[in-house]
Amino acid sequence: MAGKYPDRIKKLPQYDGRFDAYKLEAKECDVLFASYPAGTSIPPHTHDTDNHGLITRGELMLTINGEITKIGAGEWYHVPANTEHAAKFEIETDEIEFWFHEIT
Repeated sequence: MAGKYPDRIKKLPQYDGRFDAYKLEAKECDVLFASYPAGTSIPPHTHDTDNHGLITRGELMLTINGEITKIGAGEWYHVPANTEHAAKFEIETDEIEFWFHEIT
């Protein structure tokens, strides 16, 4: 897996999903250190977590409600739970994502 993460992060378990990421489990939140090769596209989907992410290298083209927003390095984004969204990475990109689970 690519990415400019410290060796300590690279020793975390790998996330089993649509993209490459290291997963740090936290109470009521999953923390993912994700890397995307240039040209990666994630089709429209939803999930039941409230997601906040920080692009650490590269850029994300995030589509929500038909509106595309470019998120660059050093910028945060938010995808509310159960909101359809899609992602495209035209250049190599790394990010840290926080997937907050609903408290019941």
